[in-house]
Amino acid sequence: MRIAYQGQEGAFSEEAALKYAPEATPVGLPTFHQVFEAVARGEAERGIVPVENAVAGSINQTYDLLLQSDLHVVGEVVLRVRHCLVAPKGTRLEEVREVASHPQALAQCDGFLARHRLTPVPVSDTAGAARMVAENPRPGLAAIASRRAAERYGLAVLECGIEDFAFNYTRFFVLAREEEPRGEGPYKTSVVFAVRHRPGGLYEAIGAFAEAGVNLTKIESRPRKDRPWSYVFYLDFEGHVEDEAPSRALLALLRRAAFVKVLGSYPAAPNGEEETAAGVPGRGEGSFA
Repeated sequence: MRIAYQGQEGAFSEEAALKYAPEATPVGLPTFHQVFEAVARGEAERGIVPVENAVAGSINQTYDLLLQSDLHVVGEVVLRVRHCLVAPKGTRLEEVREVASHPQALAQCDGFLARHRLTPVPVSDTAGAARMVAENPRPGLAAIASRRAAERYGLAVLECGIEDFAFNYTRFFVLAREEEPRGEGPYKTSVVFAVRHRPGGLYEAIGAFAEAGVNLTKIESRPRKDRPWSYVFYLDFEGHVEDEAPSRALLALLRRAAFVKVLGSYPAAPNGEEETAAGVPGRGEGSFA
């Protein structure tokens, strides 16, 4: 199986792809658009894209592309993101002055950067930052990336686990051209809808789930691209569209909303709370599993 992801070798998205399917062949692409296109054209059997981070919030571009695309969400992966400060071998932490990485990674390590008085340098992705530091080294420049990226590009790990919060998880959607047969275990469903512009429109729409006894796990609003000051709502709930209660809720939503699109029903991934509750490894060279 080929799984398209955005980024270069060593990216957290590549790690998520291998967590979903360890025997798969990850295919790195420059942009999210290209990931969607690769799956739509059959150049990859699956695509994997981040949708939200427990600290930094939603990835808006992914949600916008989901609305435009005919692909189906067939799975989710929740990945514990542990950031490492990486640099050319022989570099000492006290010699570092600038740190390159993706803006979200820099934001997730803001406290570490502030404590060490390091200047952030935003680039397109974490693995790309590691590659840049390896191929074009300069004194005082390091990167924030995964240990996997450090090993891939021959860099030293100066410190690991430098993210500010222990619950630094990223959730990914797995995309496919066709829906998959229902399997065992708990399911989740993701939909996007718009409501009529009238008092109580949103209240009536999401009330359908309360009436059916369906638990919501996420709701997110995004501006519509076809009209100003109008919004669509992305919503996740527990259950499969074929289950009785979710089916009843969706039928009611169809009657009350301006439009509804089901993005997919998929096996629910563990949310990572058990790992956080068990504790996070301490910082240092040996802290990243």
